Amino acid sequence: GHRGGRGEAIENTLPAFAWGLIDGVTTLELDNGISKAKLYYLDGVVIVWHDEEITPDKCTDTIPVVASDPIFPYVGKHIANLTLAQIKTLDCGSKRLSAYPLQLIYPGTKLSTLDELFDFAHCVDPKRVIEWNIESKINPVDINSTRGVNDFVTAQHKAFLNSGYPLSQITYQSFDWRTLIAMKALDKRIPTSALIDDTTIYGPSNTTSQWQAGLVIDSFEGATSGEKVANAAAYIKAQVLSTAAVSSQGNATDPADPGYVPFTTKAMIDQAHKNGVLVKPWTADRLNIVSQLLDWGADGIISDYPTNVRRQVQQSGKAVAPKFEEKAVLACLNKHLQKV
Repeated sequence: GHRGGRGEAIENTLPAFAWGLIDGVTTLELDNGISKAKLYYLDGVVIVWHDEEITPDKCTDTIPVVASDPIFPYVGKHIANLTLAQIKTLDCGSKRLSAYPLQLIYPGTKLSTLDELFDFAHCVDPKRVIEWNIESKINPVDINSTRGVNDFVTAQHKAFLNSGYPLSQITYQSFDWRTLIAMKALDKRIPTSALIDDTTIYGPSNTTSQWQAGLVIDSFEGATSGEKVANAAAYIKAQVLSTAAVSSQGNATDPADPGYVPFTTKAMIDQAHKNGVLVKPWTADRLNIVSQLLDWGADGIISDYPTNVRRQVQQSGKAVAPKFEEKAVLACLNKHLQKV
């Protein structure tokens, strides 16, 4: 469930994760930022949110933390420049994105810390069967827009240890491969997932990308760029390669249309598998793409519409996980929305 399942409920919020579980996802995919340090939150707080900023299409201001707060309004500000108290004033549940007209909205919903999300999961999932795919939203290009590598790795690692889930069920992913290498150095038990797409594989004018920790993708063996990417992911000991399903180089969005160019290819998947690396592409929202990826042997599908993908997976004869019971999940959701 991409950002919980943003096609079905407001993204990266407790409602999105609740409906993802009701809809039968095996894994909750989500993003993390790190807030500004404030008082006893010496290292900042891990916030469940995708964007570097609080964007006006997703959140609205309510009231400032203090009447004279010079930072207010908070919408438009970077997560890294806001304290937890400031972030907690925001309403991020009242706006339905125009690109996702079927989103359920939950007016008044606050952003959650990662600890709060794990607390909600404990209510829903006493047997601890949920798999997690947790991304650090760190920017190695605009270094002042997010917190740094050490902040992300240490804060998220602490949350993982305190999560109540086996570390083997928590995959740490990032476009910034420096964080994957740093997490492996800190704790080899945590699986890592190497994110990559057209915007991060190369720098401007095909220069070395700042996203791959100084690695040059074209220096790796492979007859295609996809095979080179697969070998690069294996080089940094990533257990998972998480690639964009579609390349921006084509002029079509569906495999059935002329001009469609996939970023994730069969050659990439085959090479990754030779290296012992799983491939889990994103964001596959068209069933023609899902079918193609399944035919090519993808190990997972990350989608905004997990309900439809689940149906396609079932139709293909593959096993799916049991759904969580709706009444119980919604009871936990109502309880924890009041606590966040």
